[in-house]
Amino acid sequence: MKRLLEAELIYGRLMPINEAYLIARYNKALKGFGLPETKLTEFDIDMTGFSPQIAAELGDRDYLDPNRVNRRFVILTPDQEQLPVVHTSFSNTAALMHEFFSANARAINAVTIKDALYGEIEDSVATVDHIEDLLSINEVHFKVYSAEDILGKAAELRELSDMVISKPNAWRDNDMLNRMVELARTTGDIRQNTLVPDQLVFRHDAFWANHFGGVFVFHDDRNTTVICRSDVPGFRKARPWQVSYIDITDYETIYGFLARTKRLELPQGSWIRESGLLEHRMEMALLSLAGERDPAFDPTKADRVWLQTWAHMNAKAVAEDGTYPFLAEMQRQIVSTGQVRMPDVAARFRFLLVRANADHPDKWLVNQLIAQMQPFDFVSLYVFDKQGFYEAYERYPDKFQEHVVQMLQDTYLTDKAAFRRRLYGIKED
Repeated sequence: MKRLLEAELIYGRLMPINEAYLIARYNKALKGFGLPETKLTEFDIDMTGFSPQIAAELGDRDYLDPNRVNRRFVILTPDQEQLPVVHTSFSNTAALMHEFFSANARAINAVTIKDALYGEIEDSVATVDHIEDLLSINEVHFKVYSAEDILGKAAELRELSDMVISKPNAWRDNDMLNRMVELARTTGDIRQNTLVPDQLVFRHDAFWANHFGGVFVFHDDRNTTVICRSDVPGFRKARPWQVSYIDITDYETIYGFLARTKRLELPQGSWIRESGLLEHRMEMALLSLAGERDPAFDPTKADRVWLQTWAHMNAKAVAEDGTYPFLAEMQRQIVSTGQVRMPDVAARFRFLLVRANADHPDKWLVNQLIAQMQPFDFVSLYVFDKQGFYEAYERYPDKFQEHVVQMLQDTYLTDKAAFRRRLYGIKED
């Protein structure tokens, strides 16, 4: 993983924490979780407060994700909202954190001047042992504390202030008034500063969970669709009257569901030609095939000209795999007719020709599913399924790892937003 770290392809864009007062607040949060305090004088954090250095120190990558459910968080500064989430068991953790930051911006800004917020994203289950456990998560509740107890002090000051207003002669109680002054030194004027978060409950919409080898959950009005392995506990048994189940290897049914619910952008000449997506996948297919089949393969020489030459010299292997010739034929067909008759395409190849509908709220989740179906495209895997990418990367030969890092640096990292917009049609950053 050293190359990934140096290239900021793993744990990139994290926030360095090295001020003593911030470390002290972080330690109080760790203590609140029942964890040992860190002895580090500098570490990095992501949006949720997860630190890879502290995870290494504790010997526990899940120190903020016990049982991989009810995710913990530590907020030292409002600026964390701009950071990625680098370790999570649910694909929508970042979205939920963004919602929390947005809905409670005033309180977070006010509290983090003097304190840190910490807590957990609490849902209805403590562990995930069955698909029913995942289906029962309809909403989450942010359970929030503060390291210096500024939230508790603000609540106490609010109660005392109300007593002064509502109870006759309460203003004569010197002990109470002195307590209010003492509290105000910490909280400031609570009439001007909103210290208690306003919104703590949020919807838990479509998501991917890394339990049971990966489970996708999609919602449409009153219907739910689960895509996972058929041997997962509860498959086709949990809520069969409400939930449709699709095996992760049933490409035809998955395609039908995504197309029917308008989650896919089907191949049309207009966007296919502008995006360069087919050319990208053709290159990825040849690169992967050459790496697997040719012991003498040197990825440092594998530009497009070299790959074309290799494909001609290894025509039998390329034909047996089928991916590259299929994409080449589809490209010719789209150039000549502007479209593809998808019913004529074998189910296993259909996902090579599509991308998520960029106007659908589930676009990131759909693109993650598509990327998992064609893991040879390590660029798409990195963009939409980093956990899957890291697992695949560890299996690559050393030279291929070097080429993967270089290619991601030369393509995606150069301008992430422009790359996502061109290849996948995703317009927002």
